[in-house]
Amino acid sequence: MKFDKWLFCPICHNKSRVKLRADTELKNFPLFCPKCKNETLVNAKQFNIEVIKEPDAKTQSL
Repeated sequence: MKFDKWLFCPICHNKSRVKLRADTELKNFPLFCPKCKNETLVNAKQFNIEVIKEPDAKTQSL
């Protein structure tokens, strides 16, 4: 029997629509939360969730 866990939103801590198994690996996964309507990039490996904080795009002046 495989063990499953729901993936929770790192912003509002509510349950998302994604379920993880112990052997699931996610890299640069865009996690969308239906409650707070935010999208966050996450990495996941063996139920360890890491939020990816990328700098905003810089505008170039001409």
